[in-house]
Amino acid sequence: MVFFCFLVDQTKKVSTTKPAAGICSRCGGGARVADMKTSTRFCYVPFYKKSWRAIICTFCGALLRSYR
Repeated sequence: MVFFCFLVDQTKKVSTTKPAAGICSRCGGGARVADMKTSTRFCYVPFYKKSWRAIICTFCGALLRSYR
């Protein structure tokens, strides 16, 4: 019996945040600089990790700017 598993999952986690100057264009909330970590898994086994920096809204959580 052969079992094929084609399950791909990607998670984004915020590791640290710092206050940033500016406001969100969508809701008017404050902005923060966040160090993000992305992990991609295939069949629950992580095979790709990437760290990057982004500016996110503190109220609605929108990604305003990404520095990859």
